[in-house]
Amino acid sequence: MRIRFGECVLDSETRELLVRGSAVHVSPKAFQFLELLLENRPRALSKNEIHEKLWPGTFVSDGTLTSLLAEIRDAVGDQARNSRFVRTVHRFGYAFCGQAQETHERAASGGRQRSVVWLIRGRRRFALAAGETIIGRDPGAAVFLDDASVSRRHARIVVSDDGATLEDLGSKNGTHIGDRKVEAPVPLADGDAVRVGSVSLTLRIYPMPDSTLTSANR
Repeated sequence: MRIRFGECVLDSETRELLVRGSAVHVSPKAFQFLELLLENRPRALSKNEIHEKLWPGTFVSDGTLTSLLAEIRDAVGDQARNSRFVRTVHRFGYAFCGQAQETHERAASGGRQRSVVWLIRGRRRFALAAGETIIGRDPGAAVFLDDASVSRRHARIVVSDDGATLEDLGSKNGTHIGDRKVEAPVPLADGDAVRVGSVSLTLRIYPMPDSTLTSANR
């Protein structure tokens, strides 16, 4: 899904939010929240429905959702009063209220092949956006792992054009790639087995098709 609204474009495949043609970093949860609102526009989503989509089976306070909304509004240049994009439905939830349309335009990649990066735990998949992704037991973490062996801010993965790196954040039970403990930032490769505390994850990197990246030049 690639949707244009105002001066912004949200691209679900590349996990990018573009504002006036430049990528703007938002946390993965904020990206997922905006994506959810756009997918269901103009329907208003209840807070309970949003919570279940973003944090399935986990209690998270409304304050966390409010923080994500503030992050979105700051990124796209929106305001709580006279909002152009996200409408607050008092005592219920939120709805996307702006004009939006799907688009197939894509910016040129400068010859560099882009990739989509995922962390996989069983049937759950976490899409990692460009920039920093926090892994931990804090409900606000982009990769939320509700396990006693996981610290609140356990580790982070940084995704860039050059690849992905993993760093432990001083966790109690450590972070591992295979059997090797992570002591300093280390590069990640497709198929790496990542262990956070006692939770096992698999990193997958899927290159975007060349036809998708070069369509803007045809």
